[in-house]
Amino acid sequence: MHAVRTATAPSMLRLAAASLAGTAIEFYDFFVYGTAAALVLGPLFFPAFSPAAGTLAAFGTFGVGFVARPLGSVLFGHLGDRHGRRPVLIASLLLTGASTVAVGCVPAYGTAGVAAPVLLVVLRFLQGLGLGGEWGGAVLLTAEHAPPARRGLWASFPQVGPSLGFLLANGVMLTLSAALSDAQFAQWGWRVPFWAAGLPVVAGLWLRASLAESPRFREIDVPVRVPLAEVVRRHGRLLLLTAGALAVGYAVFYTVTTWSLAYGTERLGVSRTVMLACVMAAVVVKGACTPLAALLGDRYGRRPLCLAGCAATAAWMFPMVALLGTGEPALMFLGFLGALLAFVTMFAVIGAYLPELYEPRVRCTGASVGYHLGGVLGGALTPLVATALAGRSGRVPWGVGAYLTGLALLGLVCFALLPETRPGPAGEGAADRQVTASRG
Repeated sequence: MHAVRTATAPSMLRLAAASLAGTAIEFYDFFVYGTAAALVLGPLFFPAFSPAAGTLAAFGTFGVGFVARPLGSVLFGHLGDRHGRRPVLIASLLLTGASTVAVGCVPAYGTAGVAAPVLLVVLRFLQGLGLGGEWGGAVLLTAEHAPPARRGLWASFPQVGPSLGFLLANGVMLTLSAALSDAQFAQWGWRVPFWAAGLPVVAGLWLRASLAESPRFREIDVPVRVPLAEVVRRHGRLLLLTAGALAVGYAVFYTVTTWSLAYGTERLGVSRTVMLACVMAAVVVKGACTPLAALLGDRYGRRPLCLAGCAATAAWMFPMVALLGTGEPALMFLGFLGALLAFVTMFAVIGAYLPELYEPRVRCTGASVGYHLGGVLGGALTPLVATALAGRSGRVPWGVGAYLTGLALLGLVCFALLPETRPGPAGEGAADRQVTASRG
């Protein structure tokens, strides 16, 4: 049995910074599309549809990215379990960045006809494919280098990346939305954030080029030939439980950050600038609280934090939609903040929790596929379901609250059926102890 090596604090800072930067860049790419889908893509690429149908069609292309993410997690998970975590970080960043820049170059329906939405769907699929590999590579490289007692904290840094990516994406959108007229924004302004993705991608590739491979991967004597088959055969129940458990987190996050933008501007008559500002302020607080929640996970366990987050989500969804329905900025911010704090209570510890559930030789595939299957259930469907449900209600979208509460209860059951993994006195997680026993 090999000794498990962990990185020093300065090394961990470099690793965490590189992982955080990469996830921020990739989620910037993903969120730029989501915001554009909520604000302008419907009329530009589906002009023959009614406003509501156009928004649904635009969110449909948004959902394609989520469908691609599990496929990306299978592809890049295979690469990560057979050839290392580090190559995943380079390849996924290249794929997502290139496809994002290309989205900014797609002509509108008025210029290219049917080819325009087709190109949009293809590029969105490639975006999702790349992001499907990013999360697993970034989280595993950090978690597998980290000292066991602080694994939750260090593994939470990639989880801050989505917040930073969202703030970057929507900061650019907010600036353009405020500086340009509606006509200018629709004509060319929405493209600028996609083109701007090229520069941080180059910086991210430079930052990641010097990272060392994970010590856990280097200790694998014989890589699994087909990691996905091994995960399905030996860990199928675990895969389904993690997907069901994580769906609510995705649903809440994309309800707040994507669907609410469309609902606020189209149904409530709130300006784009005000809606973006309310959401961004809540995301800032959520991002700042992520490491704090992860520290609690290191002290009290991963599963208790996840259960608490699910319970808080179930309790807050009806108040959140009621506050949204007011159209008042301060009250909408309060509703969004409560939802995202419940969300981060769960997702701050997921970067440590999911890898600890799987043995190292299939960890990249198992953790990534479970994480992104939850994204299909919660992220791809939620904007579509929420838009349809809101269309049948008055100013307050009670149906959306009921839908999110139901997902929270499903997550509560799934988390209750999952084991705790916080490292014990020996400093190893449950999966690591199992592997150690099988070797010894």
